[in-house]
Amino acid sequence: MEKIENLYMTYKQDVYRYLLSLTHNPNLSEDLLSETFVSAISSIGNFKGQSSLKTWLFSIARNLWLQRVRKEKHTVEYNDLLELYISDSIAERLITKEIVYRIKSLLSEKDERTQKIVNMRVEGYSFSEIGYEVNISEGSARVIDFRTKKWIKTILEKEGLS
Repeated sequence: MEKIENLYMTYKQDVYRYLLSLTHNPNLSEDLLSETFVSAISSIGNFKGQSSLKTWLFSIARNLWLQRVRKEKHTVEYNDLLELYISDSIAERLITKEIVYRIKSLLSEKDERTQKIVNMRVEGYSFSEIGYEVNISEGSARVIDFRTKKWIKTILEKEGLS
């Protein structure tokens, strides 16, 4: 129990600020903060250590926010979602219109299936939902998404845009 409390005390402010940057609504951010830690506690056994705990918590928070947005059918700009998709580090980062345009241009070079996978991921769908929709395994959806994101980042870095 002490470890859970320590986890909460260590990351609650960071997760709250991140959620506030997404929602622009303090009350909703508070609700999602609670949901994030409840979800994290119930799925801590699934944490594989492939990222930091903070990144994992941010991922849970982002997914909960996207689920809420989809459920309430609020309008979210695709470019905002694209920014969240491409940035692994949740550090404050300015993605210019030029970068968003370049990312869209790069995605257009990919085959239709890859574009659909990325677009669904950007919109917050889980890998299992994507796999079902595209008729591939969840693992294949993860691999295609990972490779595409890595490819985009590599090109952006070479072009000095990241």
